[in-house]
Amino acid sequence: MKKKILITGGNGFLGKELAASLKKKYKVFIGSRNNAENFKVSNLTKSEFIPLDVSNMNSVRDAINVSNPNIIIHAAATKFVQLSEKFPFECIDTNVLGSANIARAAIEKKVKTVIGISTDKSAQPIENIYGHSKAIMERIFVASNKISQSKFICLRFGNIAWSTGSVFPLWKEMFSKKKQIFTTGPFMRRFIFSVKDAVNLVNLSINKSKLFQGKIICPEMKSAKMIDILKQWTKIYGGTYRIIKKRVGDKNDEILIGENEIKSTTVVKYNKKKYYLIDPYSNKNISLKKKIDTKNSKKLSKIEVTKLIKLGF
Repeated sequence: MKKKILITGGNGFLGKELAASLKKKYKVFIGSRNNAENFKVSNLTKSEFIPLDVSNMNSVRDAINVSNPNIIIHAAATKFVQLSEKFPFECIDTNVLGSANIARAAIEKKVKTVIGISTDKSAQPIENIYGHSKAIMERIFVASNKISQSKFICLRFGNIAWSTGSVFPLWKEMFSKKKQIFTTGPFMRRFIFSVKDAVNLVNLSINKSKLFQGKIICPEMKSAKMIDILKQWTKIYGGTYRIIKKRVGDKNDEILIGENEIKSTTVVKYNKKKYYLIDPYSNKNISLKKKIDTKNSKKLSKIEVTKLIKLGF
């Protein structure tokens, strides 16, 4: 009999890809409060859906009771930086209270493994409400690992190209109308990788859950400057771009591992790829020498940028 997985936020971009990827090996349930999208993704991925509002504890308990999962992948989140600044209560309800509800219910039901999807915006110094909410989620999950039989893991990475909240679909929409893209931060650098990379990281975390439990896992990521992506975009498809006012909450560079996490981080390799394992309750590691940010990270090549752009066309 197949093991069962519940994906919260399962009708989102990453959730949909996870459901499609995992369905061969697991019985997959997607949980989200948007039932219209739930129907679509359920039919597309051949998985079952459960109405789920993570900010409602009764809804969370109902979803877990119905699915009886061995694994929960917690991908439900408010992801837009500017909306989180404008509507902070909704962000806190979803990202903090929702994550606490998932952790509580998973502990009660003795779910074997719980994987939380985080973001590089949770690394210090944190400059927006969204980042703070995700940093709290990370600590909730890491702390929950210490007090339960469930294995809690957090995955921290940068932007997934073409996902909800990514600039790529926004740029494509602008481009399709007048062949012009507006950019609020042309000189901002961001960590970016594909949804396939994100799905592979989730699969690795499931397979390495005993080693990864109680830790925040970061893959080695490459970064790119927004204007370099735009130059490559217009080189491929034509059109122009225009610089407009910067958004509230945005910053020029992102940090994957902060100064305060250097001594808490162990560097490991799997299949020739580098990963960082952060244990917030440890400060004795010596394998990392400096913080990891978009300034000192490896940079995406033009070929790699082109591949990411073409994923959406």
